[in-house]
Amino acid sequence: MTLAVLFAPEHGLDAAREGTIANGRDERTGLPVYSLYGNAFAPSGDSLAGIDTLVFDIQDVGTRFFTYASTMRRAMAAARAHDLRFMVLDRPNPIDGIDVAGPVVVPFPGSFVNYHSLPVRHGMTLGELATLLNADDHLGVALSVVTMRGWRRQAYGDETGLRWVNPSPNLRSVDEALLYPAVGLLESTNVSVGRGTDAPFERVGAPWIDAIALAAAVTADGLAGVAFVPEVFTPKEDRYAGQACSGIHLTVGDRSRFEPVRTGLAIARELRRLYPREWDFGKLDRLLVHPEAMSAIDGGLSVASIVET
Repeated sequence: MTLAVLFAPEHGLDAAREGTIANGRDERTGLPVYSLYGNAFAPSGDSLAGIDTLVFDIQDVGTRFFTYASTMRRAMAAARAHDLRFMVLDRPNPIDGIDVAGPVVVPFPGSFVNYHSLPVRHGMTLGELATLLNADDHLGVALSVVTMRGWRRQAYGDETGLRWVNPSPNLRSVDEALLYPAVGLLESTNVSVGRGTDAPFERVGAPWIDAIALAAAVTADGLAGVAFVPEVFTPKEDRYAGQACSGIHLTVGDRSRFEPVRTGLAIARELRRLYPREWDFGKLDRLLVHPEAMSAIDGGLSVASIVET
């Protein structure tokens, strides 16, 4: 097999960049690099000229709205349109392959983050997702998955013996990946999730939040396996750059009991209750995508009642 061209998803080939990615050339190999997160979100016919197989070899994080699986789906469709084979080199789900949580969305046509009917925490590997997408969406691509040996579904990424490599510049550990379905759920609203700090996706804050009040409120919800500590942090970049943000720092103490989606909904409930004017509640649904849960949060229902929706 001869490597002919490279395609870069969000965060680039080295998973170290934020924002859109430009086309370019790889310094190590001299090969052209086509962006799948910029002016185009799928391989073009010109970029696929002379290719017989697309190989997808990327680490996912196990959360529906992380973009790599969406990029894979679009690449699969492009492969089918140009009669190419599609191969996935499978990797572990770093937040385990058992636990599933969150609403199953009705996918939006053309949406990049709501591309298929999946729960927030989907419990699948990219190879399994590729098989699911090929069947459910009738893509008809010639798919092969190079499966893993020795993976235990209950294992987290740091229990596999494999070296952790950041899948994005703001997911720097397994615990941050595990917190992503909780804290990332809030990112479409007007809070900082710690981007531009030393602990992205381990904190939630804003200049208008009372850290002690929010920490006390979320703690009172009795969430298992996680602790909330009030803190003040100042992002160096991204939302509220250079502004002091009051909020909470999340620490996972027991992965077996921690429920990230429930935790994200609990934080949303308390933000809605404490800051009905300051918090941009409506934008939560961009990633939650569940009108019944939104209504339950808006109505001040208990966390258990919100989850039941």
